[in-house]
Amino acid sequence: MTKLYKLTHPYGACVGGGTGVWPLPNGHPGAWLEASGPLVPCQNGLHLCEVTDLVNWIAPALWEAEYEGESIRHEGTKTVVRRARLIKRVDAWNDRNLRLFACECAERALDAEEKAGRKVDPRSRAVVEVARRYARGNATAEELAAAWEAAWAAAWAAAGAAAAAARAAAWEAAWAAADAAAAAAAWEEAGAAARAAERDWQAKRLVELCVEGVEP
Repeated sequence: MTKLYKLTHPYGACVGGGTGVWPLPNGHPGAWLEASGPLVPCQNGLHLCEVTDLVNWIAPALWEAEYEGESIRHEGTKTVVRRARLIKRVDAWNDRNLRLFACECAERALDAEEKAGRKVDPRSRAVVEVARRYARGNATAEELAAAWEAAWAAAWAAAGAAAAAARAAAWEAAWAAADAAAAAAAWEEAGAAARAAERDWQAKRLVELCVEGVEP
């Protein structure tokens, strides 16, 4: 059976428009939840992710989950099931690692800009470095806020996806940085192929950093 995951707020509340709170594990799996009625993706059922889906649904807390009974795979981004429960929290899925992932995405976006012959504002580079230091405990919140303000100004000046990715990396916005990085890649001559390749890299790198806990 494919391993599935559930993304929630830290205390089990659903994200992305979902309602309800999942019972959390506490030395043993959480209680089972069960949906009634026909399973309809995005409307009815318990929504879980395969590991390759996670880049599309980044949220504060990640849990290993298991399910029983009926399931529907939907658009390659989610699995809807009848009955499920949370097994344990994924410790590597934390603010530090998500920030570092966002920094890598933003840095790749800026590199893609330069490779395509477009100038990168130094403020966009600077905010990525400050965000990386902040994630590792080597920069203050005040330094991060100042860098974000500068990056915001750079993003307005550049009006580009790469600058937006750098700005997003300064906050808890790994998904925004990843999406902007993919958009920046799509600006290259390869277009859609470049975006798909970047998204594939993001999905694999996110798993390495934030599921497997590989140290960056």
